[in-house]
Amino acid sequence: MHHSEKQAFKVSNTIQFELTPVDNQRLQNLCGPYNKHIQQLEDYYDVKINCRSNQFEVSGDGRRLKTVKSAIQTLYNVAGNESLSPATVQLYLNDDFENEMNSFSSDEEGDDTTRHVKNRRGKITGRGQSQQQYLEQIQTHDLTIGVGPAGTGKTYLAVSSAVDALENDLVDRLILVRPAVEAGERLGFLPGDLSQKIDPYLRPMYDALFEMLGQQKVAKYIERNIIEIAPLAYMRGRTLSDAFIILDEAQNTTIDQMKMFLTRIGFGSKAVVTGDISQVDLPREKTSGLRHALKILSDIDDVGVTRFQKGDIVRHPLVKKIVHAYELDESD
Repeated sequence: MHHSEKQAFKVSNTIQFELTPVDNQRLQNLCGPYNKHIQQLEDYYDVKINCRSNQFEVSGDGRRLKTVKSAIQTLYNVAGNESLSPATVQLYLNDDFENEMNSFSSDEEGDDTTRHVKNRRGKITGRGQSQQQYLEQIQTHDLTIGVGPAGTGKTYLAVSSAVDALENDLVDRLILVRPAVEAGERLGFLPGDLSQKIDPYLRPMYDALFEMLGQQKVAKYIERNIIEIAPLAYMRGRTLSDAFIILDEAQNTTIDQMKMFLTRIGFGSKAVVTGDISQVDLPREKTSGLRHALKILSDIDDVGVTRFQKGDIVRHPLVKKIVHAYELDESD
């Protein structure tokens, strides 16, 4: 190997290891079509990865090699249970791999260190500490507030937890609410079936439900009023007991609306409030009810608060960079 010229610039080390048990299906899943996932790992960690069957060789900055090795081993574990896509690989990369490794080894039987909820696509586990904490708070608190940028899984995990509670008979119904900034009050008076009727504004909640329960079941539950998706204005004057209530996009509530919503919580109910304080669509003179609630409720023990950061974004890596670019621009 003649890479002495290179050595002058950067000490490049190499480690070799093999993945066991050998399972070609799993290796294919790990590497991705045309080794796409391997390239993703190379770009993310800035290393070179060679693989022949189950023999791997990673070269690059010595301090990273161990991390890359444990990343590959973790993904190989995952590849046995779920089919990997660039998005799931990215999720595991964004995560703290040490955590991931621990939760994998202890997640065999009985030891429930990682919080998860089940749906028809199998188990949904919080990835990363913020998501873990969020799921834990939802399970243990009557009111949980999740704030942070788009793409951190706030709504998705809240809806998963709600579906889980419904399926396990912990609540009788789900109520999903959004403040009607764009006046989503037109729902219910429109002809056509459910999917044509869905207000584009309420769409993200339906999408999460469809993914977890399937469209048929969602339609059946909505017909029987077990699931209700409504603009916030519908909540006035109702007390909701034995329900799981999610208020999404809560940054667009006024202080009065937020107070009205939070005082609707009845016995046997759980509420989750999610939003992104950096994206308020209210008129300038109005204070966001979410910002206000965070200020006055954060000292109450029974209220869980999870603050998601930019690092928790689980979308395409490009989205993370775009969010960061806008932040830099705004701070100038």
